[in-house]
Amino acid sequence: MAKQPESDSFMDMFGKFGRDLKVPNVDVEAILAHHRKNLEALEKAARASAAGATSLLSRQREMLQDTLREVADVAQGYRAPGNPQELMAKQTEFARKSFEAALKNAGEVAELARKSGSESIDILRARIKEAMEEIRAGYEKK
Repeated sequence: MAKQPESDSFMDMFGKFGRDLKVPNVDVEAILAHHRKNLEALEKAARASAAGATSLLSRQREMLQDTLREVADVAQGYRAPGNPQELMAKQTEFARKSFEAALKNAGEVAELARKSGSESIDILRARIKEAMEEIRAGYEKK
């Protein structure tokens, strides 16, 4: 028995299986094309999610670097001689800026995550709609 090359994809093997069965009234190629489109949509959605995660992580890294730089600046200010009122004013100002930055950053991170998720869902939603139209068209032929 001759050995089949190991490079056959699942879709190729499934197609050959369907053609070999010679099942009447079944368009194996149409089924394969349908599933190829599904897999392509899943791949596209996964790439969109990965790109979103990458941009989110990159932005979080930038935010952390900004925060660390700000903390270092404040630490430098504490070394300078000054009266307690000035020190308290600096601490209050730093706390206010930190709180405002945290709120802004949290909002930005949430928006990035929402956009990333929405893009992936939109890709899958479009494919589902297309698949339903393909199924409807298949039934209308019969």
